[in-house]
Amino acid sequence: MSKASAPGSRRRFLRAGGSALAGAALAPAIAAAQNKTETPLAGQAQPLEVAPWSKTPGEPVLWQPYGQPSSFEKNVVRRSRAAAPFAGANSSMTPLQDLHGIITPTGLVFERHHSGIPLIDPERHRLAVHGLVARPTLFSMDDLVRLPSVSRIHFLECSGNTGREWKGPGTASLQFSHGLLSCCEWTGVPLSVVLDEVGIDPQGAWILAEGADAAGMTRSIPVSKALDDALLVYAQNGERLRPEHGYPLRLFLPGFEGNMSVKWLRRLKVGREPFMSREETSKYTDSLPDGTARQFTFLMETKSVITFPAPDHRLRQPGFYEISGLAWTGRGRIKRVDVSTDGGRNWSAAALQEPVLDRALTRFRLPWRWDGAPAVLQSRAVDEGGYVQPTGRQLVAARGLESGYHFNAIQSWKVAADGVITNVQV
Repeated sequence: MSKASAPGSRRRFLRAGGSALAGAALAPAIAAAQNKTETPLAGQAQPLEVAPWSKTPGEPVLWQPYGQPSSFEKNVVRRSRAAAPFAGANSSMTPLQDLHGIITPTGLVFERHHSGIPLIDPERHRLAVHGLVARPTLFSMDDLVRLPSVSRIHFLECSGNTGREWKGPGTASLQFSHGLLSCCEWTGVPLSVVLDEVGIDPQGAWILAEGADAAGMTRSIPVSKALDDALLVYAQNGERLRPEHGYPLRLFLPGFEGNMSVKWLRRLKVGREPFMSREETSKYTDSLPDGTARQFTFLMETKSVITFPAPDHRLRQPGFYEISGLAWTGRGRIKRVDVSTDGGRNWSAAALQEPVLDRALTRFRLPWRWDGAPAVLQSRAVDEGGYVQPTGRQLVAARGLESGYHFNAIQSWKVAADGVITNVQV
């Protein structure tokens, strides 16, 4: 941590800021006193109002069987960028600009569907595990839930997140540019436990994971990943999965692109080679300028974004603000996040908010005093292995402009003199 971000320096910054704010607030009072006026000043201590909600009983405690946010938070919702290209295929984005901490409320977790949301009876749902195994088995949900389970906090990100930024600023909203990203507590059975139950053949190197939706979403999973940290998830943030997130069972692959964490999981087939499904040939490959494509680019690289202030906000006046954002990496833990307020000419180390977890969102913060002049805000994440989040120019130089996936470049927000914030690339 740099001296600028050390706790002592942070307190001194805030004390200095507080003194300046106090001075600004007292200036009108001093002027009024010198002019011997008696007009009360806005901001002076006044008797605390007894508001209407303090005079009447509130709603009964058991008014709703399932808790709901305050009506004053009605705009904190998932949003879809556009109409579905065809029936059942759509996505909705998490409102990152309105969230705090690192956990995404279940009702705000982003969605991506290829053929709508199936309504599955958990009593009838089965998971078939077959192929190169000693004991092909059909598991019920009861069979799976009684096996040893774990709970882990991890991010989930669509490989198309920020994909519209490849050719320049793609959207005017943080929610639409980065909202295919969430972080939850996932509870389920390690896939290694189930593979041990069925006796995987030593020749098995890949697993075909298939969903029960009408799209028959399928992906090839390396057995090495399956035996390492893959989960068969049945609960999210302490409650059973919701239908849009794969109820009653989904695969979860920490740090890998989101479409590989197949929802509504119904089948796992062990084989010697990748199965070359539609989703890993015509889709989810990274086109290159020479006509070839990067395939099986599973890992979500190190990335960060400032969530406040962002284009979904406006700074009403100069003064103190806390820059805050999120950093994440499929490579492990975030080691450092640097923040620039001048378009990358100078950088300061931000404070990382605990906990800093493996393949989870990490919240970072930096105190900032805006002087009212135009500014360009950026964040740059570094993971524990030393990988540094690249610039957009570096990515385009390496991979061209033909891909719509795996864009993890530094994001820039421009703050104008009137406080309006826009998406720019510098």
